[in-house]
Amino acid sequence: MYETTIEEILEAQRGNTEILNSIVERNARLIWSVVKRFQNRKYDVEDLFQIGAIGLIKSIKKFDDHYNVKLSTFAVPYILGEIKKFLRDDGFIKVSRSLKELNTKINILKKEYENKGKELTIECIEKELKETKENILMAMEIDNNIKSMDEETNEENKSNNLYNQVKIESHEDESIRKIILKQELERLNEKERNIIILRYFYNKTQEEIAQKYGISQVQVSRIEKKILLKMKANIKERI
Repeated sequence: MYETTIEEILEAQRGNTEILNSIVERNARLIWSVVKRFQNRKYDVEDLFQIGAIGLIKSIKKFDDHYNVKLSTFAVPYILGEIKKFLRDDGFIKVSRSLKELNTKINILKKEYENKGKELTIECIEKELKETKENILMAMEIDNNIKSMDEETNEENKSNNLYNQVKIESHEDESIRKIILKQELERLNEKERNIIILRYFYNKTQEEIAQKYGISQVQVSRIEKKILLKMKANIKERI
């Protein structure tokens, strides 16, 4: 098996993508040796290979010659860890148990109000269940179907999806694009993440989000723009 030189690793760490890609290609057998452990799963092995490649890239970025091990040895835990993390998450956006439970409570409360002929507002839910507006909004969206990231987001912006907005290149493998976007969503704070999810996964307009949060459409527009710029800057720093 080809062993990468420290000079190549250092060059890749400095941002030489050509060298980085070459290291990944020449270590394909190493990635496949890890992927084979998961062959009987429901996932496409090519997708798992691409995820394993992410682990290899992470190991290259973190490698230090002082560890006194070969890259092939150092990389295996990273490749294995990346694949296991993907299998453990098993899905792009996970709904937490607490949000599922909150959704159930809201639906029960909604029926109680309907039986009394009353309208259940966000303010009522906040008071009754003592939950934040952000958690309530996300819990209420669980009943809706998540829109594909590649569908049109709205009439005003029909040619752009979230990949385009944050500059994740279309030539990247689909599984890698999903991983990158998922990681960037996890880096946002709760309110930022909720707004982006409502906007791009639940296909909500800025006006609808503004009504939910009790702010103006202009404020939502500014917040969204700020979040997208932050995500774009973070992604630009990645190899």
